[in-house]
Amino acid sequence: MSRFSQHNTPLGGLTCLTRQILGDSRGFFSRLFCRSDLAPYLNGSDVEQINLTFTAESGVVRGLHFQYPPHAEMKLVSCLRGEIWDVAVDLRADSPTFLQWHAETLSAANGKSLLIPEGFAHGFQTLSNEVEMHYCHTAAYAPGAEGAIHPEDVGLAISWPLPITSMSDRDRSHPNIDNTFTGIKL
Repeated sequence: MSRFSQHNTPLGGLTCLTRQILGDSRGFFSRLFCRSDLAPYLNGSDVEQINLTFTAESGVVRGLHFQYPPHAEMKLVSCLRGEIWDVAVDLRADSPTFLQWHAETLSAANGKSLLIPEGFAHGFQTLSNEVEMHYCHTAAYAPGAEGAIHPEDVGLAISWPLPITSMSDRDRSHPNIDNTFTGIKL
């Protein structure tokens, strides 16, 4: 029996998983990772790296990051404390949803995780203070394969829910997509 329920998004392969949360007066239990439960979603890939991030303030935007093949990765993103608005952008060449984006609210309370396929850029905005996020990656970080898009790219027209209070200089320097970008070939 899987401890995750799923709902598909309008972008093929981008899946929202909700963890089963078992609680009582003492608190709760929730399985964050189980290889056998996640195997149907990971398409034969294994988790190679797990990261934890902390963001102190609401309104902060991080992203939009991805890795080019052969280091393309799937990400399973979960919010362990606080609340975020998590965004995935389809960058797959020949995808019917090329350059479309989808967002989900992830929080400690709702138990949702976003499973982001290879060929997608990922970013988020914190909706609360004191946010901790947990990422499972199917590929290790490869600096030479890193790609990114400016989070405020007008062509993508991402509707960030809050005014952006902070963004790293690095994320602010990422390029916008132009007409020479033909997508990621997986």
